[in-house]
Amino acid sequence: MSLLDVDGLVKRFGGLLAIDDLSLSVDEGELVGVMGPNGAGKSTFFNCVSGVVQPDGGTVRFDGADVTGVDTATLARDGLVRTFQHTRQLDTMTVRENVRLAAPGQPGEQPVSALLRTSTMQETEAEVAERADELIELFELTRLADEYASSLSGGQRKLLELARVLMLEPDLLLLDEPFAGVNPTLTNEIADHIRGLNDDGMTLVVIEHELETLTELVDRLVVLQQGSLLVEGEPEVVLNDERVIDAYLGS
Repeated sequence: MSLLDVDGLVKRFGGLLAIDDLSLSVDEGELVGVMGPNGAGKSTFFNCVSGVVQPDGGTVRFDGADVTGVDTATLARDGLVRTFQHTRQLDTMTVRENVRLAAPGQPGEQPVSALLRTSTMQETEAEVAERADELIELFELTRLADEYASSLSGGQRKLLELARVLMLEPDLLLLDEPFAGVNPTLTNEIADHIRGLNDDGMTLVVIEHELETLTELVDRLVVLQQGSLLVEGEPEVVLNDERVIDAYLGS
């Protein structure tokens, strides 16, 4: 059953056609990799699907509903969540505060609940705190939980970002270059976490330039070129496709 369906997607930036009639689907429970040379439209594809930018044509359907042009916050509440190439942690808050802040629907954000300290608010705060600590432990950030996020390494910031997005309990998680700027040890750790999430039933789509890690990780590879679908299939087959070799190395 398809969880994400993209049909005839188009996105222009002035005279540049960044996404050109792109159609593809992702089935529930899949772990899909997206690759392509620089400028292929990978991040723009994510931006269109996740509501960061408005497509100029085509449709995006998530879990059967037309979500074309729906804003990012609404999509995240509905279960479609994405990360970015560059992590977006709040540097002057601690790791623990960053993770807790990502939880949706907190009554303490409402003035009346915050002032009255309602029982509902206190119960929700306790649940959020417990879930945040679980994720901090899962991603082995416990010793850094009370450190400012600004003190984290690049790899640790990637782990923090994963913990934050999981507070939203996504059904579909779009990861934009989760291994960028990460040392090999943490790359393997992040890959293990991604695989574990998929084993637990989460659907994931991963953009990555680190092809060796990506091809070992995913079930299916999608290759974009100049905003269009070039080829898709099993990783070993895709990497040996002459069209892919030409796209990366030139004919």
